[in-house]
Amino acid sequence: MSGQIIFVIWRESIEALLVIGILSSWLRREAATGAVGARAGRYLWGGVGAGLGVALVFAAMVLGFAEIMPPVLRDDMMTAMVFLAAGLIVQMVLWMRRHARTLKRDLEWGLSDAARSGHWWTVFILAAIAVAREGSETVVFLYGMLAGAAGTSLLGVLGAIAAGFAIAFATYALMQLGSRLLPWGRFFRISEVMLLLLGCALFTTGLEKLVGAGILPFHAPLWDMGGILDDSGPVGGVIASLTGYRAAPDWVTLAGWVGYWAFVTAALAFVTRRTRLAVQRAG
Repeated sequence: MSGQIIFVIWRESIEALLVIGILSSWLRREAATGAVGARAGRYLWGGVGAGLGVALVFAAMVLGFAEIMPPVLRDDMMTAMVFLAAGLIVQMVLWMRRHARTLKRDLEWGLSDAARSGHWWTVFILAAIAVAREGSETVVFLYGMLAGAAGTSLLGVLGAIAAGFAIAFATYALMQLGSRLLPWGRFFRISEVMLLLLGCALFTTGLEKLVGAGILPFHAPLWDMGGILDDSGPVGGVIASLTGYRAAPDWVTLAGWVGYWAFVTAALAFVTRRTRLAVQRAG
């Protein structure tokens, strides 16, 4: 569970930092030429603060709503959040696959329009949306993960969140230095695979919750690889939490794996084809 939390905080923070970094770099570059004033920076960091505020309010609403619900409905909500988190992870990968190539250019075009018209609230809105989006997604991811786990301590969760932020800032700092070892494009491809594996893990957990609730049928395991890699052991447990691996899957789990990866493969192929056609038309 800690590994899941660290990875999600790391990946979501990197994406938010990327947008903030693009905005900040553009503003610094334009300020050096005298094209923009110091107040533009205040709009940027005001937007960052507003985005964090929106994410915190959303977290409070989710937790507060869960507290007032009857236990049965709370369990249903937790199961729904597990599937929602898995779906959002897939959606995020598809969105980045489609927009990563033009993200910097699109943001800078928006900033150029703001500079020409003097509408610096555009900077505020761009920063606020970026932070609020990533923050709200993180809330859903974390709630879905915690809903799918048992016996997770608050101290362990807070420690994993802190570690995720620390690793994210360190990663961003290294990549801003222009490291040739892991350029942004390669980073997003690697993290894309890791995110899809994590989405499979959450989807598998959701299916198990439906089986436990009697909504889906229970079947005997098709095979048992516990002697080779036990999914409840130290190593197997980490792999299971990050990929959805099960040492003794039943028909429901196997069908879930096949369905999940079939959908992901088809969706990625569709988005990649659309993006390639758009690039060809633009060229």
